[in-house]
Amino acid sequence: YVKRYEEETNLRSRIVIDTSSSMFFPNEKPQQNKLAFSIYSAAALIFLLKKQRDAAGLTLFAENVELHTRAGLSVPHMKMLFSELDKLLNAQFTGQKKQTNAAQNLHQIAETTHKRSLVIIFSDMADNHKQEEVFSALQHLKYNKHEVILFHVTDKMHEQEFKYSNRPHRFIDMETGEAINLNPGDIREAYLSQSTSYHNELKLKCAQYDIDFVEADCRADFSQVLQAYLIKRNKLF
Repeated sequence: YVKRYEEETNLRSRIVIDTSSSMFFPNEKPQQNKLAFSIYSAAALIFLLKKQRDAAGLTLFAENVELHTRAGLSVPHMKMLFSELDKLLNAQFTGQKKQTNAAQNLHQIAETTHKRSLVIIFSDMADNHKQEEVFSALQHLKYNKHEVILFHVTDKMHEQEFKYSNRPHRFIDMETGEAINLNPGDIREAYLSQSTSYHNELKLKCAQYDIDFVEADCRADFSQVLQAYLIKRNKLF
């Protein structure tokens, strides 16, 4: 009877974290980047899920799926998830190039996740050169009857508003290692135009697929994540 009670669940949730190299930005201070923000947010959500007797599973991906646990709600299972998150948090950026393959991995997650789950994704969606493939993968998640929240994790100041001092900078692509020297003022207008266009297209596609799209600034607090999750869960019950 005790075992049966422990396995009862109201909702199955899968927390998906993008671990590609771009998630280590900004790398000014250890454990204060997009990946760390995603990990702390995931830990808080796992704690909430446990309190609400909802099962949680964890998936990590970059070029391929690196970890895919079952969904569970027992205390040992929760401790295992926290242990995996702790290992990820303490993995410093070594310069290893791990590119994002969001499209391929989201297709795989759609197929391997229990039907009618809540899929919570933390990613900077830097795989923007494969836009149509990424949109197709998001649609696949909905086709398989999953409820989806996409937390678009960015450093808003630098990546969206492009606030850099007007002097020469060296910009390095953390996923490919390609570098370029330029003055931000020379490209700010073009960068903002292209960046805004991609973000708007991503929001539009999520709205079309009935996916909750949440802008998550890694320099802000975690209430933006917790509030969005609680609102979503409220709608489901």
